[in-house]
Amino acid sequence: MSMTDEENPAQAVAAQGVRGALARYRVMAYVVGVGLLALVVAMVLKYAADNSTPVAIVGPAHGFLYVVYLLTAFDLALKARWSVKGTLLVLVSGMIPFVSFFVERRVTRDVKAGRKL
Repeated sequence: MSMTDEENPAQAVAAQGVRGALARYRVMAYVVGVGLLALVVAMVLKYAADNSTPVAIVGPAHGFLYVVYLLTAFDLALKARWSVKGTLLVLVSGMIPFVSFFVERRVTRDVKAGRKL
């Protein structure tokens, strides 16, 4: 039995782990992106229409979902063996409106191609 025969099952398990982590990350990137846009609309309503109710609802929900996003992105970073810089850029992308959508596409493309961030 050669070395590559022994490595194939381990590589298959690792690839499955990356695929699962990527799927979770993609879902959370979209959820956080939409939630952040909802929070922006809520902030506009708060200051333009003097209505703070939407912020009171959307703000904590977005905060909780962002923490879940951080965990899923960090899990993917560990499994895909990203650099610290790439990991931090992905983690921060959930804080800037619209950016999480663009970063999600790049991350998906790079992970599927086997490239590291």
